[in-house]
Amino acid sequence: MRRHALSDGTFRGAGDSFYLPNFCASRAAVAIVVIVELTAIVLSIARSDAGEFWSELARSSLFLLWVGLVCAGLLCALRPVLARLGAVRGSCAVLVLLTAVVAGISLGVGVLGHSRLLAGAAELFPRRTAPFVLRNTAIGFVIAAVALRYFYVTDQWRRNIEMRAAARVHALQARIRPHFLFNSMNTIAALTRSSPPQAEQAVQDLADLFRASLADPRQTITLADELEITRTYQRIEQLRLGTRLEVIWEIEALPGDARVPGLLLQPLLENAIYHGIEPRTAGGAVHIRGERSGELISVVVRNPLGAPAGARPGNHLALENIRERLLLLYGARALVKAGAFGEEYIVTLRFPYVAAAAATA
Repeated sequence: MRRHALSDGTFRGAGDSFYLPNFCASRAAVAIVVIVELTAIVLSIARSDAGEFWSELARSSLFLLWVGLVCAGLLCALRPVLARLGAVRGSCAVLVLLTAVVAGISLGVGVLGHSRLLAGAAELFPRRTAPFVLRNTAIGFVIAAVALRYFYVTDQWRRNIEMRAAARVHALQARIRPHFLFNSMNTIAALTRSSPPQAEQAVQDLADLFRASLADPRQTITLADELEITRTYQRIEQLRLGTRLEVIWEIEALPGDARVPGLLLQPLLENAIYHGIEPRTAGGAVHIRGERSGELISVVVRNPLGAPAGARPGNHLALENIRERLLLLYGARALVKAGAFGEEYIVTLRFPYVAAAAATA
């Protein structure tokens, strides 16, 4: 399931607390039509005799399409009101509303079938209106109740995933490695004597990095901003490691206006330096390559494996956090792969391109 960035740039829009999906979206309308037609086909196969399949399919499709689209339209229009009612009262209101729609359309079909206007097509309508209305109302009530339960459980599951992802982001923000902070401060202290302008720039870079790490973990930013945060981290580490660190950027093809979760790339560069460059006496190069192919963005981060004697085991917190946040934002279209290949450790990110203008529209 693909998820677009929400109107406020977060994983869940402010005030959008009702658990039902957004039936105003075009994808929801398409899904309803597909589900209705599949249901109509199944019912037609079960009910029809030889030679009556198509007429039964036409009747079932027409009736179910009216019910499905009218219900979706009402849920779309009444969503703000239902959200204010809360989960319990809103669920009761939706259940009553959907049952009333099914009963009303069934009654209308029964009355229309007995009118003189359609006397020549009476075989397409139920012979007895009351049993037809009661049967459809009962079926509609059961299906609506089951659907509401499904949507509620799914929403609770998603909320739990979001809370866990937010907790991991906070853990990621709080775990800025002490050795990085201490080394950065020592580097700045040394630069205050030898190169005050560089020391001032390093202090500003460190402040910008901490400001980014303390931002709302649910907030999305542009890819250009995330790349700037990553370059800021690189400048700080470059002062300390000097020529031992080389970062090769091949990101000209990346769209800077793409919306991404904050702290998407910076932790990957941090891990690449910590595990791949620092343990090596001669240092090494980190390659960051990005491209856009159609509506998908790919970013690949490669670094040499650390020296066997100094290799440092990782806890994969950053990778798991990035994987969960991309999954929440983009669904199954997001991909995170990581592993050692030959003498390199390679991390690949792939996610849909959603422009900042589209996210705020």
